Amino acid sequence: MNRRFMASVLLGVAMAGTSALTGALTPKQKVAAVQERFDLETMIPKRFGNWTVDNSVVPLTPDETQKELIATLYDQTLARTYVNDAGQRVMLSIAYGGDQSKQLQLHLPEVCYVAQGFDMVQDHKAELPTHYGTVPVKRLVARQNARNEPITYWVTVGDKAVMSGLGQKYQRFLYGLTGKIPDGMLVRVSTIEADEHSAYRVQDRFVNQMLDAMSPHDRTKLLGAATNKG
Repeated sequence: MNRRFMASVLLGVAMAGTSALTGALTPKQKVAAVQERFDLETMIPKRFGNWTVDNSVVPLTPDETQKELIATLYDQTLARTYVNDAGQRVMLSIAYGGDQSKQLQLHLPEVCYVAQGFDMVQDHKAELPTHYGTVPVKRLVARQNARNEPITYWVTVGDKAVMSGLGQKYQRFLYGLTGKIPDGMLVRVSTIEADEHSAYRVQDRFVNQMLDAMSPHDRTKLLGAATNKG
């Protein structure tokens, strides 16, 4: 009787301790709640280098079935197309979410393009060199009929640009250890072009000129403080 009683007591204490530890390690404070507010529309310049906004071309946007999900995931989104003096066009899409907990992860291009009927014919990791540090990116090629769209994108979780997937999970884990829920951003650039190598060169040049035109504070938000060295 005494042994059973003691075993029950010990089991109860262990369960209570586990519950308390889980509660203590569950992130509760949103980083976004204590940060200075910003507006993507004003943060990203409409004119820089030899690029200007071209309102005649709209980047890929979510279909009706995805709009409710997008509204849940993101606090702000921005979609623009830019054109330069040579007639080259780059589509820019940015999504910001103030809560990057496990339930509200950034919606990746590999998912949203395929959901809209594209085939993902290429997918590999790369690094995008900028004047402010090297950014880990994914390079994709999405294809739908005659439309061939090379894509470059990167993700920030909290104050760091990370590779999507495990990099995101690890960064969220590190924030979770401090009791904080990080915010996150997804920055995507793409072009409609048959030659993906040429497209990536244009995209890299576009990104660098955009970053050069931004204020240090805004650039840090877009790249993550751990990447931005300028």
